[in-house]
Formats: sequence, structure tokens, C-alpha cells
Amino acid sequence: MSKARVLSIIVAAALVMASALSAGAAAPIKIGVVGPTTGPVATYGLSVIDAVVLAAEEVNAKGGILGREVQLIIEDNKADATETNNAFRKLISRDQVHAIIGAVVTANSIVGGQLAQMMKVPMITATSTAEKVTQAGDYVFRACLIDPVQGRIMANFAYNSLGVKEVAVLTARTNDYSVGLEEVFIETFEGLGGKIVAKESYSEGDQDFRAQLTKIRAQKPEAIYMPGYYTEAGLIAKQMRQLGMDQPILGPDGFDSPKLFEIGGDAVYGSYFTNHYHPDAGDEVSQRFLESYRAKYDKDPDGFAALGNDAAMILFSAIERAGDAALSGNIAAARAAIRDEMAKTKDLHVVTGVLTLDENRNPVKSAVILKVVEGGYEIVERVEP
Repeated sequence: MSKARVLSIIVAAALVMASALSAGAAAPIKIGVVGPTTGPVATYGLSVIDAVVLAAEEVNAKGGILGREVQLIIEDNKADATETNNAFRKLISRDQVHAIIGAVVTANSIVGGQLAQMMKVPMITATSTAEKVTQAGDYVFRACLIDPVQGRIMANFAYNSLGVKEVAVLTARTNDYSVGLEEVFIETFEGLGGKIVAKESYSEGDQDFRAQLTKIRAQKPEAIYMPGYYTEAGLIAKQMRQLGMDQPILGPDGFDSPKLFEIGGDAVYGSYFTNHYHPDAGDEVSQRFLESYRAKYDKDPDGFAALGNDAAMILFSAIERAGDAALSGNIAAARAAIRDEMAKTKDLHVVTGVLTLDENRNPVKSAVILKVVEGGYEIVERVEP
């Protein structure tokens, strides 16, 4: 990422902080934000953080929450477990934040969630989908659909909508997110009557997938399920086409990045993936977010940005409902009050729809299936909970 892009994030955070400090005697509500703004999946973190910054600015422009300004403290964890640990410890112990939005990728949110639970600080991840994340305990929440939901939706779409009966699976064995999606997809697809004709794997960071693809090609699948990130999906798509394989690639929300097109070019066209958001599937709340995001960043928001805004709204709404208890001079009591209200989130209207958090602090809401086409994505189906 360019120095200018990093600087823009620092400036945005500083503006939110400056606004908070200008409020006078009333102490701000401190919110930590953790995600990668540098590193291999920085596009995810930047989308989430941009949306959280926008949400905080809009709330502060209306007088803040409970008359207090929101102060964001943003930490770049580089999508690294050690950096995530350090960022969470700093935010909790030194900065004394009321809550944390983050981390962005599943492996990091598992690390952060364990710390948040141990230190009793409410945490909400916008985008980490593995079931294990919220299993850390009652202080850990999420705004996105979990892996079992995404896996089931794609398996049903492949079998019933595409009419695919034989599928190969290519999984990142080193990635909890990828493995969790694979397991649910296979269970659901086979339960419908489908057949998995090949199962191959790779490690994150691999560049050459021809050996696995050659084995898959020999089994003549009708489609390939590739539960992973855009970084590998783009390369896999290119190498498939080079090997004469024209099957559609099916995937999860990890495909959602403009980098998918940069890496894969026209080889990714015709792929399908599950996601949480598409502007054409939204309502007036989604439309207002789209217009505000475009005005501030001069581009359209992706699904990660929409979820970043959702996470901020879930947290901000809970703080509002907690009232004076959230402003307690006792930070432990304030954190507990915010946690309690987050757990009660019901029928909250956010960018991706209307959601309710279930007993495991996971959202119940709709999803979309998108098709990769020239110039972007088009919505194919909307799936209601």
C-alpha cells in the first residue's frame, strides 16, 4: 500500500480524535479498530476501517453518542497473529478503550477474541466468519454470516440453481476459514445428492497450483469450489484457463476485492461467490451508505465496507441503549454494560439488511450470491434467513 494511502488513514483517525477532544470536558468514547492496512490482504482491512471511520464521523456530526464524541484508535495488525495480540493488549490496557472493532481475518479474530474475552472487553468483528471466533465467550460478537451459512448457501446454489452434480474442492489447508467452509459445503452438497469427485489442497502464499488442477481436471468436475481469498482465487482461475479448464469457480466472501480482477483478469469472469452485500439488493439504509461512501472515498463500497459499517452501528446502538452505564468512570463496568446491550441486538436495520444477534452472538440476516462479470459483480440470488 502507498505511503499516501497510509497517511490518509492516519489523517482520518486524527480528525475523528480531534473532533472528540474538541468536545471539552466530556471524555470521549474510545473505540479500538484493528485490521490490516498493510500486508497481503490489506484491501480487506482498508475497506472495513474506511467504513468505520465514516460511521464515526457521521455519528459525531450529529452530536456523538450520549453527548460524547467517538474517538477511534486504529491499529494495523498486518494480518499477523503477533501484531494482533500486541494491538489488542495496547488498546485494552494502555488506551482503555470501551470496545474493539476487529480483527478482520478469521485467524486474527480468534487471537483477538481470546484476549477480549479474558480481559472482558466487548469485541465485534465485521468480517471473520469461522464459528470458532465467537466461541471464545460472551464478550465476542460478529456482524457477518458464519461459515456454515455460506457453505450451505453455495452448496444449495450449485446443486439447485446451477444444476451441478459433480464438484471438485480446492482448499487452503493452512487457513481455518477455508477449512471450515469446505467441511460445510461438502456435507451439504453430498446431502443433496451431489458428488465430490476430487479434493485437493494448497498452502497460503502458494503461487503454482497446476499440479492440483491437473489432478482435478482428470476427474472432469462440473465446477470447482475454492473456499479461500482473492489472492489465490485469481491465480487459480488463470492457471485453470491455461490448462483448458472452463468450469466455473465457486467461492465465499473472500473473493470480494478489486484485486481479484487485477490478479485474475478475465479468467475470473463467470465465477460465483456468497457475500453479505450488493448495492442493488439494498434499501434506503444501504442507499444512504452507498452515497456517503462514494462522496467520501470516490469509489463504491465492497462487502467488507458494508460489514464494517454494520459492526460500527451494532456497537454504537448498544452504547446508546446502555445509557449512563456506558459512561461510567469504572471502565470495567462500562464495558460490561455495553456487552450486555450488544447481546440484546434485535431487528437492527443496518446496511446489509435487518439483523438480530442469536444466542451465540452471530447475526441472523439475508445473504446474496454474486456473479463475477466484466466491470464488477452482478447479483444472482438473495437468500433470506
